[in-house]
Amino acid sequence: MSIARRHLAVLAALPLVLTGCASVSGSDDGTVDVLASFYPLQFVAEQVGGDRVSVDTLTPPGAEPHDVELSPAQVSRIDGADLVVYLSGFQAAVDDAVDQTSPAHVVDAATEATLRPEEHEDETAEEHEEHEHGDHDPHFWLDPSRMPSVVDDVAATLTEIDPDGADTFAANAAALTQRFEELDAAYAAGLAQCDSRTFVTSHEAFGYLADRYDLHQVGISGIDPEAEPSPARLAEVSAIVRDEGVSTIFFETLVSPKVAETLAADLGVDTAVLDPIEGLADPDADYFSIAEANLDALRMALSCS
Repeated sequence: MSIARRHLAVLAALPLVLTGCASVSGSDDGTVDVLASFYPLQFVAEQVGGDRVSVDTLTPPGAEPHDVELSPAQVSRIDGADLVVYLSGFQAAVDDAVDQTSPAHVVDAATEATLRPEEHEDETAEEHEEHEHGDHDPHFWLDPSRMPSVVDDVAATLTEIDPDGADTFAANAAALTQRFEELDAAYAAGLAQCDSRTFVTSHEAFGYLADRYDLHQVGISGIDPEAEPSPARLAEVSAIVRDEGVSTIFFETLVSPKVAETLAADLGVDTAVLDPIEGLADPDADYFSIAEANLDALRMALSCS
């Protein structure tokens, strides 16, 4: 959906918000009503808030969040939520809805997580103009060392909303931060000694991870997972796979693996999943179990000791 159409969709929903026909303020059970834009931020809100919050997400389970569309009811939920946690510049429809409504409190993860400029070698000016995530790579959550700042922001805002829960939020935030620090240490140790430092992915979601652990990410497509790679880009990636002895091409769970699988078959290399943790394909998984599986997959593909 184009940016213009997203703006029209949000504007069409506004009368419902302004008249209050579908607006809900607070949760029926007395907990803080939190609305997160997609899974990693939902996970943080749930872990920090514990049983003092009710958390819902604007991106349905199993859906690819980059191109999420919002219904009028979802826009109304944003207006009535006690807290909205989102990442500006990532989901255009969410940005529009937050701009046009008045949620009681907002945490924008982009404020705390310093985003890196987007880089993709095989991109025309026209393709760049079509991107809806701005000029920065939004996938900061794949570097666990960047998550504690968002944890702290969510805890501080929940404390403003529910002062009686301050001790709970502080304790939960400290425990979650420790888990992110332990995961960061596990990645650093697990990826320190590897025969190769280049990995190939279906789209460039792992730039923060690569920067953090001194790896080289090669994306078949750029930041947008739905973008079709050009023949020139496919040829370039093929040359890198051959020249650097890449053994595995990674695909992900929420978009079609066809391009990655076809390229891998043509080159005679393996495929494996490297999950960008944008949403849950397995309801029994969570951020940490997926991140640990990603580390195992990277260690196998890069022949790490």
